[in-house]
Amino acid sequence: MPVRPAGAAAGTAVPAGVLVLALGLGVTTLSLLQSLVIPVLGTIEDQLGVSPGAAGWVLTANLLAAAVLTPVLGRLGDLRGERPVILGILVAVAVGTLLSIVTSSLPLLLLGRVLQGASYGLFPLSISVLRRELPEARLGVAMSVVSSTLAVGGVAGLVATGLLVGENGDYRRPFWLGLAVTVLSLVLTARLLPHRAPSASGRVDWWGALVLAAGLVLLLLPVSQGNAWGWSSPATLGCLAGSVLVLVAWILLQRRTAQPLVRPAMLADRRTIVPNIAGLMTGVALFASFLAVLQYVQAPREVTGYGFGASMLEAAVIYLLPGGIAGILIAPLAGRVVTRLGALPTLLAGAALGVGGFLLLAFLRGQPWLVVVAGLLTQLSVTVAYAALPALVVQTVRAEETGVANAVNSIARSVGQALGSTVAVALIAAGLDPATGFPRASVFTHVALIGAVATLAVVVLAVVGLFADRRGGTSRRPDPLTDVEGATARAGEWSPVSGIR
Repeated sequence: MPVRPAGAAAGTAVPAGVLVLALGLGVTTLSLLQSLVIPVLGTIEDQLGVSPGAAGWVLTANLLAAAVLTPVLGRLGDLRGERPVILGILVAVAVGTLLSIVTSSLPLLLLGRVLQGASYGLFPLSISVLRRELPEARLGVAMSVVSSTLAVGGVAGLVATGLLVGENGDYRRPFWLGLAVTVLSLVLTARLLPHRAPSASGRVDWWGALVLAAGLVLLLLPVSQGNAWGWSSPATLGCLAGSVLVLVAWILLQRRTAQPLVRPAMLADRRTIVPNIAGLMTGVALFASFLAVLQYVQAPREVTGYGFGASMLEAAVIYLLPGGIAGILIAPLAGRVVTRLGALPTLLAGAALGVGGFLLLAFLRGQPWLVVVAGLLTQLSVTVAYAALPALVVQTVRAEETGVANAVNSIARSVGQALGSTVAVALIAAGLDPATGFPRASVFTHVALIGAVATLAVVVLAVVGLFADRRGGTSRRPDPLTDVEGATARAGEWSPVSGIR
């Protein structure tokens, strides 16, 4: 079904496949720009002369921006139309990426990463465009193509960073690739995306977004800097106490707002607590896995007594790429399992894989193949979880609340990823051995055990949810064709590093 692009003359139209390609390319920038910094955190630390904890904020700032911006951008898409919001996001991402290339200042690099965090809004807005422009018969295939670009971008980012940076290269080189993809996507989107009237009326809860951002910063800042400040210092304890007060104030503000960013009753609904906490814990586990594996395998055994002395490229291709490829292949199967058996049993199976993978990484990581298997299991765990969570969210809320409920779940996942990256970086920084300049071996055990505890929490949540369903006589077996998010899960939506949906 052709669609008429913006500015096209009457009678001209763009094939739906070309529109899907343009949207898919935009979504690729999301996982590409996030994943390309993961292997170079140590390089950023060395070349900018900053601490490991400070360098970790290059990752955390991006995730924090995503947690705050995603619901705001989604609301703006409803109020202003998807086309101007998508174009605005791509412009912001291009500016942020260019800033990341030209600056040698950590604060400006963090600003660039915050601007890049706006890219997280591209996926839900792209799905909204497809839902509006394509007939139902073609919607499932189109969503499958766009969602698969998340995985493509994540894997491409890891491999491209290894190829472009190498052993002693500039960490900025991979950003040139991100800038090229972003600019190309901007040009195609401006040419092909049709103008459509907004689908909603009202306003954006800017105060709610601002207060939420303040609460999340106060929560993550002491976690990141606690090792430098002291975990019992007034600054650390004051920030943590402040985060509690601000987030409580945010909930009260949302209750008093006519059109809140997030409806508070939804946060307290027992049926949505399970997927939201599961999303939070899965996000924690995701970055515990990636950061632990990358740091561990690059350590020189002759100096530290552990590790394999892998280059950056070897770390990405040998130890992370297998899990990424396996995730791409198994995601459609996981979606079909969700359809047939239900979301909670699927979530339980995936979390069990994750527990096994993290325990292997914690206690049996002496051989390269064991680390590959551990990484494979932990990444497959995320694959299965992110196939199950959207369907689990959808079947617990009213049809008209589907978008809001998935926005809440997206925030939970992004906050989990930010917490996971921050805690892992803080532990690695705290465990540096002055004699070698590398983390002590016990640090990786601790990081892996954090991942194991996080995935074990998902196991417990899934079991509790199953028992609650049986006691209540309810069924969790979804019909993914009834909504966009469910169909997206069935189509195999997954990103090996961003995991934001």
